[in-house]
Formats: sequence, C-alpha cells, structure tokens
Amino acid sequence: MHDSPIIDLGGFRLDLSAVIMLLVTGIIVFVLARLAVRNLSVENPSKLQNFMEWVVEFVQGIVASAMDFKKGKPYISLGLTLITFIFVANVLGLPFAIITDLPADFTVFGQTIEATRGLHDGHMAHVLWWKSPTADISVTAGLAIVVFFLMNYLGLKLNRKHYLKHYIEPFPVFLPLNIIENLAKPVALAIRLFANIFAGEVLITVILKMGYYGIPFLAVWQGFSIFIGALQAFIFTILTMVYIAQTTIHEEDAH
Repeated sequence: MHDSPIIDLGGFRLDLSAVIMLLVTGIIVFVLARLAVRNLSVENPSKLQNFMEWVVEFVQGIVASAMDFKKGKPYISLGLTLITFIFVANVLGLPFAIITDLPADFTVFGQTIEATRGLHDGHMAHVLWWKSPTADISVTAGLAIVVFFLMNYLGLKLNRKHYLKHYIEPFPVFLPLNIIENLAKPVALAIRLFANIFAGEVLITVILKMGYYGIPFLAVWQGFSIFIGALQAFIFTILTMVYIAQTTIHEEDAH
C-alpha cells in the first residue's frame, strides 16, 4: 500500500489527498448539476437533463419508501445531494491513481508530510494523491456524523415528546440499550461505506500487480465497482431517510 500525504497541524493529522478529492468531488457534482439545468426544456430536454430528472425521481422514490411523501418533501434535496456526492466520491479512484515519489522531509505549505519524515538520503516515499475520498474512514465518518446530528436535531425539533419517550420504551431499563442503538447508527454508516470502497481499491492494487494477466480481471472488477459505488450511495441515502423518519415521525402518524 502507498502512503497518504498527511501533515500535522497542531496535533491534528490532516490528509491532503482526502481534502483534495473532496474538493474535486464537490466541483464535479456542482458542474454536472449546473449543466443539467443550464438549458431546461420541456419539449426538447438534453440527455443530461433527462438523466438528472431520473435521479430526482429516484430520490423521491427513496424518500417515499421511508416516510409519508408530504412530510418527506423537504428532504429530497438532502437525498439528492447525498446520493450524487457519495456516488461520484465512490468511483473517483477507479479510472486511475496519482502517486508521486517524495524525498526526505518534503514540505507542503511549510508542513512536512509525515511519510517523508526521517527518511534516509536516497529513500523515497510513495505518496498517493488521487483516490476515492470515501476510501478514507475520516471522510465516511464525517458524513455519518452529519447525518447523526441532523436526525437527532430534527427529532428534537419536530417530534420532541415522542423522540425523547422512545429512549425509555418499552421499559425505562432499556435506556442504555436505546442510547447505544442510536450511537451505533453513524458507526455502521461510516464503516459500511468505508469498508466497501476501501476493499475495492485494495483489490484493484492487487490486480495491477498481476501485470498484463490482470487486465481482463481489472476491466470486470472496475465495472463491478461502479455497481458497488452506486449501491453504497443508495444504501447510505435510504438509511439516512429511514433514520430521519424514525426520529421525526410518530408511529401513529405514519399509518
């Protein structure tokens, strides 16, 4: 495996590749969305507009499957953002990787990259700059934490009485278990997304070491990885909607 371009900022370890790839992901999603709505037409829509409309309808279906659609309408934009951002992030590392050999004590913005610290003369660090950002646990954990705080905030804001009551149901003795269940949701979201994407990129690295013999396997696996990337984006999005529905909608209102 290759090293990551990590720098130390006052005790905080910052992975520059994750930051760069998050920016690239955001730019790609923004550009695609902007191009899709640039020349909106009812009679003669572009292919990109048709695709984006299909994505919106797909997200509407996700929201409707998790909660009453009237109550779920405000979350369509959230679902659309999540599914497009995560899908693009999942597949960015598939086409290629950017790896550089850096000398000892190589600095960026005046900060030494940790992988190059203390290297002997003549030794180089192989640093990976281009990868799927969701192959980094800190990225998936960040996404999961946002969902965690959002769902609990909405629960307190929109359904406070029943939201707080569910922690002591069916009996008060279940309070610790219900708290653990709530805390486990972002952990599961983060680990599931990270593990699937990271494992896929590790397998690509293994296949590349096979040389020419690995080309057929690489083509098949990259195609399968696109499917996995889409599936994981879907799972993350639908679970987010389910968690929001659980905290904001009282069961009696759902029927």
